[in-house]
Amino acid sequence: MDERTRKQEQFPTPDEAANNNINGPTGEAIEPQADEASPETRVSELEAELADHKDRLLRALAETENVRRRAQREREDASKYAVAGFARDLLSAADNLRRALESLPETEAKDDRTRSLLAGVAATERELLGVFERHGIKRIHPMGERFDHNFHQAIFEAERPEEPSGSVIEVLQPGYVLHDRLLRPAMVGVAKGGTKPSDPA
Repeated sequence: MDERTRKQEQFPTPDEAANNNINGPTGEAIEPQADEASPETRVSELEAELADHKDRLLRALAETENVRRRAQREREDASKYAVAGFARDLLSAADNLRRALESLPETEAKDDRTRSLLAGVAATERELLGVFERHGIKRIHPMGERFDHNFHQAIFEAERPEEPSGSVIEVLQPGYVLHDRLLRPAMVGVAKGGTKPSDPA
């Protein structure tokens, strides 16, 4: 076999090459690729994708707004209740002023110096309570009110048939609130055994 014949056997003829492309290198038939999706299908896919992106965007915007509101509320609370610790420390001073006034009623003051001292203590108490009021701190003195565990702390119960059951019959120590937040509950005595508030008198 000459050189030229050997070279021709090495290279396939055009018909053989076409046949190889159809059957593939392993001799298996190659499936023709499916036609690309129709334009309507592609539009539907893109619309679904757009709807998904819109939904994600709306959720992200809602989450951002929630975070903004929460941060604003926290800032407002921090400003509103910033004096809570300081106010709590001043409550005992207010209590002591009240005790001083109650220890010697003005009617029992015998001389001018004692009366002047009592007037000074009363003025100091008024001034302190005025400062409290300006900063949103209010005194709770629930005498005669219905006991409320959110603002009152029961120290004792006493049989008082003439008083409605569950009403405050004595305030041992007033409570205080800062805006709507409790600083200290009022220490109270509560009636029991009387008529229930809903009962007819």
